[in-house]
Amino acid sequence: MAKPLISVPPKAKKGDVIEIKTLIAHIMETGFRHSESGATIPRDIINSFSCNYAGAEVFRADLSPAIAANPFIVFTTIAVESGPMRFSWVDDKGETQTETVQITVE
Repeated sequence: MAKPLISVPPKAKKGDVIEIKTLIAHIMETGFRHSESGATIPRDIINSFSCNYAGAEVFRADLSPAIAANPFIVFTTIAVESGPMRFSWVDDKGETQTETVQITVE
């Protein structure tokens, strides 16, 4: 997996609803296509995405083969405290991509 793009406001006021955007490059192979030689291309999708913030999981998505390549995920959460937001993507091969972004809550 490639390094994801993550958009988190650098500062927020306590209690504000903040929008989080993530984009990660991944082929998201469904397992239904065939190569030029006729062999089935094995399934390889990101099957799980989660975000942890302030000691709790604030968002989770279980993805399926119907998701497009390079999944773009947008969600909101409430700004509660300054600290790290930890994002994690897991694919069918067991590879995990984890990134952390800091947010300052005033």
